[in-house]
Amino acid sequence: MANSVTVKKRGAVLSVASECTPLVKTGGLADVVGALPGGLAKEGWLLRTILPAYPGLVDRLKSPKVVWSAKNLFGGPAQVFAGKTAKSDGALDFLLLQATHLYDRAGSIYMNPQGKDWPDNPQRFAALSWVAAEISKKGLSDGWRPNVLHAHDWQAGLAPAYLAYGGSRDVASLVTIHNIAFQGVAPASMLRTLKLPRKQFVQDGFEYWGKISTLKAGLMTADAITTVSPTYAQELLEPEFGMGLEGVIEYKRDRLHGILNGVDLKAWNPRTDASIEHTYSPRNISAKVKNTKALEKEFGLNKGAGPLFAIISRLTHQKGLDLVLETLPALLARGGRLIVLGSGDVEMEKAFVKAAKEYPGQVAVNIGYDEAQSHRIYAGADVMMVPSRFEPCGLTQLYALRYGTLPLVSRTGGLADTVIDANDAAVKAGVATGVQVAPSRSDSLEQGIRRICDLFENQALWGQLQKRAMAQPLGWEQSAKSYSALYQSLIN
Repeated sequence: MANSVTVKKRGAVLSVASECTPLVKTGGLADVVGALPGGLAKEGWLLRTILPAYPGLVDRLKSPKVVWSAKNLFGGPAQVFAGKTAKSDGALDFLLLQATHLYDRAGSIYMNPQGKDWPDNPQRFAALSWVAAEISKKGLSDGWRPNVLHAHDWQAGLAPAYLAYGGSRDVASLVTIHNIAFQGVAPASMLRTLKLPRKQFVQDGFEYWGKISTLKAGLMTADAITTVSPTYAQELLEPEFGMGLEGVIEYKRDRLHGILNGVDLKAWNPRTDASIEHTYSPRNISAKVKNTKALEKEFGLNKGAGPLFAIISRLTHQKGLDLVLETLPALLARGGRLIVLGSGDVEMEKAFVKAAKEYPGQVAVNIGYDEAQSHRIYAGADVMMVPSRFEPCGLTQLYALRYGTLPLVSRTGGLADTVIDANDAAVKAGVATGVQVAPSRSDSLEQGIRRICDLFENQALWGQLQKRAMAQPLGWEQSAKSYSALYQSLIN
């Protein structure tokens, strides 16, 4: 009886996104979108995720079949393939929008080989949103139709708008803001191209400083808005974080919900991780040291008296990594070493490469991204630095906690919600899991480096902090329950 209650069918959800693991990933958005179906299946919801059919993706589905088609979708023919990934990839249920004129091209999913945004990105993701709305209104040829349309970030922002402008009222919609800094802005001259009604090109519609904002379109038309952490939901009401849309968030405040992201506990598990040389758990946390030694060897670092710091991140101003460069001498003075894995702003990349040349054996940098190497860094590092100026949720600190790598984070967004600062009271109460610092200040980050180095010197206490970090509830259980309750309230 208990099991039947657990798997009680509640409804169907169409999740709309530009990327999703295991098929395509450029950042944390893909991880979150890929983890949602599994978490919500346990709550009785069937999620099908619609993505653009980037090159090679249809081939990764088992027995794909066409369930929707159009002769002209934003300039060319299109069809939607339905299918599941292999069990080894979680057997996720995908809908892939194949439109060769929009998605079959070299380069990344957002940029050309020269690193510039595709000039037709507005049309590319408007097409995705349009098809998602059409499926929501009319269903697929296999008879499936969602009860809820769930759009992720600006790339899917027009999906709730197309649904609303088309007069459909029997499908609920919500938008999740993963990062409000990216708003999908397009020139007003594209109104007709994007199939948008001119009467909605107003302040209470999708007009944004004389341009079109696809994210604003979604926020203004969706039945609910979620952010990826409770603190970020509150921050978005402030001009410092709202990026010009704080007025819209305030207007929709009664429909705003902060739901914290979780992580895939199977993919990120130091007990079973095939990417690391020495598996470990809280019961044999000492084995983590073996991974530290292996990591030092891999990156050519000297052994030091202080902790091994790491950064796995986009190298951008938002991530506060310029502050790391400013405080690097203080970090090294305490016997610390630093590993950096990531890419981003060219000048930031050059600055970290220069630091590695200036401090051989103490600083190592890999410009790019390597999934397996990231696992080895989480397993081998002592401290994970996330000094972001703002951070909607952040997954880096969650992975770090899972691997007993203590996070050094800014007190903002999801970082503030997930890391408990090791102040005296928290240490005595036995709840501390890392160190928080004030964002955007190098002096505060430097103080945080000193604090975490002091903690590291007390190895008995450090071991306790590591075990406590690894014991944190980081999965999707509670978040899935929150989404389930929200979906149900929207349908009701």
